[in-house]
Amino acid sequence: MRNLKLEIDIQEYSSIDELDAVDRKLVEAAIEAQKGSYAPYSSFNVGAAVLLEDGTVVKGSNQENAAYPSGLCAERTAMFAASASNPGKAMVSLAIVGGFNGTLSEGPCSPCGSCRQVMAEYQTLGKRPMSVILFGTRQTLKFSKVDYILPLIFDSFNEK
Repeated sequence: MRNLKLEIDIQEYSSIDELDAVDRKLVEAAIEAQKGSYAPYSSFNVGAAVLLEDGTVVKGSNQENAAYPSGLCAERTAMFAASASNPGKAMVSLAIVGGFNGTLSEGPCSPCGSCRQVMAEYQTLGKRPMSVILFGTRQTLKFSKVDYILPLIFDSFNEK
C-alpha cells in the first residue's frame, strides 16, 4: 500500500482589483449575468460567464422552477449556451458569482458537482485547461484547471 496526496494549485485574491484585466472582465460579466437570475424559491442568485478561445464571453444565470429539478445552474446555462452558439470553440475560463437577493457573497461561490462534471467534459472537449474563478467580494479563488475542483475527473473521452 502507498499513501498518495493530491496537491491543488489555488490563487487567492482579496479584491476584484487584484485580478488581471481578462479575469476582471470575466467576473464583471458574471456579475452582470447574475441580474438575469430567476430564483424565487432559494433567493440565491448566481451568474456565470465563460471565456472562449476567440475572446467571446457567454453569460448565464441560474433559473429555478417550481417543478424542481427542472431548473438549471448558472454555470451550465452559460456553458451550454456557449457550446450551442459557438460549436468547436474551446472554453478557456469560467467565472462564477453568487449571493442572496441579488447581492454578492463575501466568499467564493462554489459550483455543484453536476456543474463540475460538465466543466470537466468541456475542458476535455477543448483539449486545453479551463480555469475556474470563484468570486467573492472579500475572497476570490482561481483554479488553473477544472481538475483542481474535481479531482479524479470522470473522463469518458480518454476511455475511447
